[in-house]
Amino acid sequence: MTSTAVEIPQLAFAVEGADRLAHAAVPTLRFDLRVDAGERDIRSILLDVQLQIAARRRGYEDAAKDRLFELFGHEKDWSATLRTLLWTRTTLVVPAFSASTVAALDVPCTYDLDVVASRYFDALSDGAVPLELLFSGSIFYSGDDGGLQTARIPWEQEAEYALGVRVWKETMERHFPGTAWVRLPKESYDALVAYKSRHALAGWDDVVRRLLEQAE
Repeated sequence: MTSTAVEIPQLAFAVEGADRLAHAAVPTLRFDLRVDAGERDIRSILLDVQLQIAARRRGYEDAAKDRLFELFGHEKDWSATLRTLLWTRTTLVVPAFSASTVAALDVPCTYDLDVVASRYFDALSDGAVPLELLFSGSIFYSGDDGGLQTARIPWEQEAEYALGVRVWKETMERHFPGTAWVRLPKESYDALVAYKSRHALAGWDDVVRRLLEQAE
């Protein structure tokens, strides 16, 4: 028997907070995502989330402008080059709830500075990063006779949140205290390994310092 069609639930999203996930194998931020369905009962939501950095919506000190040169070019060109950056895409299953709920949206982070979002965060010293969260996916809910109904969530659904730069930096520092990552071609890495062995150097910091001293 076919379930009687009912009005599709209208959802609203808001981020209530964000912090470092304490016990995680990789650096992870947990966003507290409020999902409001009015007075409707929801069986579940399969949520696709796209996180973007709205780089135009904050100011930048001189030191940050210098460090952001590789992303946006010279400051005089920022009216054309300063743009929204894609941070990441992720998925979330929101379990059954009535009216509203707060779901844990976990976002793994990387300290790979070849990744645009990581380079952007690392360039900032304080303040907040304006984020835009875009939502799509599927809602599962009950028809008037209890039968399962499903509907798509349009990309027009979104939320904004100002993520403190401190939160991101503390997350990185927790997993990579006092360090930064540099990606090298395998050929360059092999050459450095050989150099390290030839000179009996204890660690990679010794290798870099020796090479810098020789370059001066």
